[in-house]
Amino acid sequence: MKVMKMNLKTTALSAVIAASFLASGVMASDKTEPRNEVFKDKYSAQYETWHDTAESKEIVDMLEEVPSLVVLWAGYGFAKDYNAPRGHMYALTDVRNTLRTGAPTSAEDGPMPMACWSCKSPDVPRVIEEQGENGYFAGKWAKGGPEIVNTIGCADCHEKGSAKLRMSRPFAARAMEAIGTPFDKASRKDKQSMVCGQCHVEYYFEKTADRPGFVKFPWDMGTTVEQMEVYYDNMEFSDWTHAVSKTPMLKAQHPGYETWKLGVHGKNNVTCTDCHMPKVAKENGKGKFTDHKVGNPFDRFDDTCATCHNQSKEFMVNLTEERKHKVADLKARAEEQLVKAHFEAKAAWDAGATEAEMKPILMDIRHSQWRWDYATASHGVAAHAADEALRILGTAVDKAADARVKLAQLLAAKGVKQPIAYPDTSTKAKAQAALGMDMKKMNADKEAFKNNMVPKWDAEAKKREATYK
Repeated sequence: MKVMKMNLKTTALSAVIAASFLASGVMASDKTEPRNEVFKDKYSAQYETWHDTAESKEIVDMLEEVPSLVVLWAGYGFAKDYNAPRGHMYALTDVRNTLRTGAPTSAEDGPMPMACWSCKSPDVPRVIEEQGENGYFAGKWAKGGPEIVNTIGCADCHEKGSAKLRMSRPFAARAMEAIGTPFDKASRKDKQSMVCGQCHVEYYFEKTADRPGFVKFPWDMGTTVEQMEVYYDNMEFSDWTHAVSKTPMLKAQHPGYETWKLGVHGKNNVTCTDCHMPKVAKENGKGKFTDHKVGNPFDRFDDTCATCHNQSKEFMVNLTEERKHKVADLKARAEEQLVKAHFEAKAAWDAGATEAEMKPILMDIRHSQWRWDYATASHGVAAHAADEALRILGTAVDKAADARVKLAQLLAAKGVKQPIAYPDTSTKAKAQAALGMDMKKMNADKEAFKNNMVPKWDAEAKKREATYK
């Protein structure tokens, strides 16, 4: 999620618009029915398997697992809190609970913009259809609390009351057109991946005067990591300035669609649904349906991998694990180099380095971490495109090394003895303390928000939805 300042006048206007909708009793959009339970009977098998994504209950704290992440994201929300992704049933729960969205006390409060809801709920297309993109994107994240209340589900990918696929997000439709694949002209197999590509992609929040806070995919020059890097550099975009090294940083989101396209599956048009939502037999034996329990293909091996591969499940699992280990090893090397580069850059600033001296070094750090993050945030990349992940991570290690060589030369010129002293960042708590983060207050504020604000949101949403047919 990307942070930016919002126009409060626009926020107030949007709140008035939302209130007028509620007062007039306007029903849900004629294009979008956001309540997933409405389709429970008509599409019972799909509904039940979609609901089974709730089985991924475990919360894995990635900052505990990899404390160096705290340093890499210093000054950004992910240094506060980052858990491994869970099933679609938890999309809203997790974005409400994360420390990244802060502890707002009003619709105009908090660190994040409205755009942070954009991939979490079928209420998003509903609100866009009711208020337009200007109305939806205006203001802070908390403004959407009473409106965005149904988790990822049917209307995100399907036309109202139908199995027909659709692009429910205008910003995603524009991005697909930009790379030459307009949805209405795409094949059904392409559409099956494109609907997933509405959210499982890299994106940023525009900062232009006429589109503040709009979600945009950085695909104007192409969808490779280098092409997006040039796109961001050309407009001097940054998500935040690193709190340690003062580097203008890029935060990759989850570019699964882009990396899938570059892997063997994407090149052979094996779609997201082929592997993660296969056609399976109904329990009564009468026909098949699409399993909506999006998850690991190995859990339904006979319906996924075995439809193309003649190797055993054991062979395929071991092959994937080998690729995961290779990616993880190179990822860890990049992280180690980057953590040191950030602290060495701070030492250079402290020794009196000038902006001109630091500029090429910071660009190396920016590019290295962007590439590391791109490969890391692309969930499933070891299965989707392991070769591409290793290539990208290799360049990340190289660029971090380039930055450290230049820093060593600059530090020597400034009379700084090497190696410099690095703070203890061996655990999440130690890393956050080293950055001066008041985690006790953040957690207390978040609990107060969950106890006070969230129930009000739910009550307001319940009242609104009671007017729906």
